[in-house]
Amino acid sequence: MVRGMCASRKFPLRRSFSRRTPSSGSRPRACAARIFGTTLIDLVWNRKINPGKVFDLTLPLDQVAEGYRAMDTRRAIKALLHP
Repeated sequence: MVRGMCASRKFPLRRSFSRRTPSSGSRPRACAARIFGTTLIDLVWNRKINPGKVFDLTLPLDQVAEGYRAMDTRRAIKALLHP
Protein backbone atom coordinates (compact mmCIF):
# COMPACT_ATOMS: atom_id res chain seq x y z
CA MET A 1 0.00 0.00 0.00
CA VAL A 2 1.19 3.50 -0.81
CA ARG A 3 0.61 6.07 1.92
CA GLY A 4 -1.61 8.92 0.88
CA MET A 5 -3.43 6.88 -1.76
CA CYS A 6 -6.72 5.05 -1.60
CA ALA A 7 -6.08 1.40 -0.74
CA SER A 8 -8.66 0.11 -3.22
CA ARG A 9 -7.16 1.96 -6.18
CA LYS A 10 -4.74 0.06 -8.39
CA PHE A 11 -1.65 2.16 -8.98
CA PRO A 12 1.40 1.17 -11.05
CA LEU A 13 3.90 2.05 -8.34
CA ARG A 14 6.99 0.50 -9.94
CA ARG A 15 6.22 2.06 -13.31
CA SER A 16 5.52 5.49 -11.79
CA PHE A 17 9.09 5.85 -10.56
CA SER A 18 10.62 4.81 -13.86
CA ARG A 19 8.29 6.70 -16.22
CA ARG A 20 7.06 9.61 -14.10
CA THR A 21 3.47 8.39 -14.34
CA PRO A 22 1.03 10.86 -12.76
CA SER A 23 -0.94 9.49 -9.83
CA SER A 24 -4.31 10.88 -10.92
CA GLY A 25 -5.76 11.57 -14.34
CA SER A 26 -3.67 11.85 -17.45
CA ARG A 27 -1.78 15.03 -16.61
CA PRO A 28 0.84 15.55 -13.91
CA ARG A 29 -0.47 17.81 -11.17
CA ALA A 30 1.22 19.89 -8.52
CA CYS A 31 1.26 18.58 -4.98
CA ALA A 32 -1.55 20.04 -2.87
CA ALA A 33 0.99 21.15 -0.26
CA ARG A 34 2.71 23.30 -2.87
CA ILE A 35 -0.57 24.77 -4.06
CA PHE A 36 -2.10 25.56 -0.66
CA GLY A 37 0.91 25.50 1.67
CA THR A 38 1.76 29.20 1.58
CA THR A 39 -1.87 30.21 2.02
CA LEU A 40 -2.44 27.79 4.89
CA ILE A 41 0.74 28.85 6.71
CA ASP A 42 -0.37 32.47 6.42
CA LEU A 43 -3.83 31.64 7.82
CA VAL A 44 -2.33 29.77 10.77
CA TRP A 45 0.30 32.47 11.42
CA ASN A 46 -2.37 35.19 11.48
CA ARG A 47 -4.59 33.02 13.74
CA LYS A 48 -7.42 32.86 11.22
CA ILE A 49 -7.55 29.06 11.46
CA ASN A 50 -6.55 26.70 14.26
CA PRO A 51 -4.51 23.68 13.15
CA GLY A 52 -4.96 22.07 16.58
CA LYS A 53 -7.26 19.36 15.26
CA VAL A 54 -4.52 18.06 12.97
CA PHE A 55 -1.46 18.48 15.18
CA ASP A 56 -1.93 16.15 18.11
CA LEU A 57 1.68 15.99 19.30
CA THR A 58 3.90 18.96 20.16
CA LEU A 59 7.64 18.51 20.52
CA PRO A 60 10.72 20.71 20.65
CA LEU A 61 12.60 21.01 17.37
CA ASP A 62 15.51 18.88 18.61
CA GLN A 63 13.10 15.90 18.91
CA VAL A 64 12.10 15.88 15.24
CA ALA A 65 13.08 12.20 14.90
CA GLU A 66 10.65 11.28 17.70
CA GLY A 67 7.91 13.20 15.88
CA TYR A 68 8.49 11.13 12.74
CA ARG A 69 8.53 7.92 14.79
CA ALA A 70 5.24 8.85 16.46
CA MET A 71 3.59 9.49 13.09
CA ASP A 72 5.06 6.33 11.58
CA THR A 73 3.76 4.14 14.42
CA ARG A 74 0.39 5.94 14.38
CA ARG A 75 0.81 7.39 17.87
CA ALA A 76 0.27 10.83 16.31
CA ILE A 77 -1.50 12.19 13.25
CA LYS A 78 0.85 15.15 12.85
CA ALA A 79 3.63 16.43 15.07
CA LEU A 80 4.05 20.16 15.61
CA LEU A 81 7.64 21.21 16.25
CA HIS A 82 8.56 24.40 18.09
CA PRO A 83 11.95 26.08 18.60
